[in-house]
Amino acid sequence: QVQLVESGGGLVQAGGSLRLSCAASGRPFSSYATGWFRQAPGKEREFVAAISRGGSRTHYAASVQGRCTISRDNAKNTAYLQMNVLKPEDTAAYYCAARLNVTGAILLSENNYDYWGQGTQVTVSS
Repeated sequence: QVQLVESGGGLVQAGGSLRLSCAASGRPFSSYATGWFRQAPGKEREFVAAISRGGSRTHYAASVQGRCTISRDNAKNTAYLQMNVLKPEDTAAYYCAARLNVTGAILLSENNYDYWGQGTQVTVSS
């Protein structure tokens, strides 16, 4: 089992940047595929980015492609989401998710994930 805690959210002006962190505790983080999702008020949770357990494979939603970078440091048991050129439509609660994964695959659906953090709020003002 793994516990996830997100941090790094906040209020930023459009065009700005934020780096979200997802700190994991429990079993070795290197065993877990990891993803970031977000949920805006009144909307369903949506996929943002995913990374394989070793970090060699990544995938992004079209809406953030080219503006966001997902990464991980397994030695620090932490995953990151660097977000640049933020837009007001990026405003949402951002969630880190993990699933024990032996194949090294990246997981794109929230239904694939077993563990979730509490979320960190990102607000982008225009």
